[in-house]
Parts: sequence; C-alpha cells; structure tokens
Amino acid sequence: MDELELEPIKRKIYEIRGQRVMLDFDLAEAYGVETAQLKRQVRRNIERFEGDDFMFEVTREELSRCQIGTLNVKRGQNIKYLPYAFTELGVAMLSSVLRSPTAIRVNRSIMRAFVAIRQALPAIASQQDLEDLRQRVKALEESGSATQTAVEETRKELILVYEALTQLGETQQQTPPPEIGYSAIQKRREEEDKN
Repeated sequence: MDELELEPIKRKIYEIRGQRVMLDFDLAEAYGVETAQLKRQVRRNIERFEGDDFMFEVTREELSRCQIGTLNVKRGQNIKYLPYAFTELGVAMLSSVLRSPTAIRVNRSIMRAFVAIRQALPAIASQQDLEDLRQRVKALEESGSATQTAVEETRKELILVYEALTQLGETQQQTPPPEIGYSAIQKRREEEDKN
C-alpha cells in the first residue's frame, strides 16, 4: 500500500494514556457507518473489548490535552457522549464485529498505518526506558522553570544596581569634587596656618 494512502489514517492516530489509539468517530467515518452504529455493535460484543488494551472511554481532560482537531464540534458546544478510543488490538477486534467488505478493507489499511507509525518511531527497549525518558523530560521542565526564576531574580538585582548607581551619580553632582593639585595644597596650608 502506498504511503500517501496511509497518511490520512496516520493523522487520526493519537497517543492517549501512553497508547496509540483511534477514536470511534474517526473509525466510523472510515468504515462508512454512523458513530452510534459503531458504538452499538461494540456494546453488543463488549466481551471482545474488555480491558484498556482494547478500548477505553476518553475523558474530557484527555480530549483537551490531545488537542484533537478532528472533532466536528462548533466552538462553545459540548460533546454529548465522550468517544471511545480503540487501541491497535481494539481496531483488529472491530473487524470481527463489523463484517462488511468495506470494514475488512479499511481495517487492513488502519492496521498498516499502526505498523507504519510503530516502525517510524524509535524502539523503546523497555518500560524502564520510557520511565527514564519521562524523568528526563520532567527534569528539563524543572530546570527550565528554575532558569526562568534565576533570570527574573537577576533582572530585579540589575534594576536595583542601576537605581543605586543613578542615586550615587545624582549625589556626586550635588557636591563639588575636592580640589587637587599645587594650588589646592597651598590653600590647605594657608587655612592650617590660620588655625
């Protein structure tokens, strides 16, 4: 299958809860059925989709965090029913529930898209590697905020130094500088002799 044919499908694969998933409304569109019909078939065969490794309902927070742009929701409107997210295993299981020739053909393309994404991403050797990456990202975020705090403190200190130098310059302008040189020494000696 041509990579260009997989691109529209790959753009509809999201990462939620650390898993690559497709949402029910995108799958329904691909299969050429209504989302309600797809959900109805899934509910009739729910035993095939037990466990988060097949399917789970997405929360509102997850939807907003993923910034899913394919929602057909107008600004200010709420989603009545939260979508189901199907993992690669869940999509494979859908082919046994939706038995139409279109569903089988589309399922092949979707499975190829999941494989293409998996092959394009660098392999993570273990769950520990993933946790190490998360810790490194968290450390970078914390150091970034610490750097921002340090920059702000330095800026405040520089403002104080500038204000102190400005005040010092103003007081020096008000008092005349001491006289120096031979004539100044002569004047001081004359004043000392008078005293």
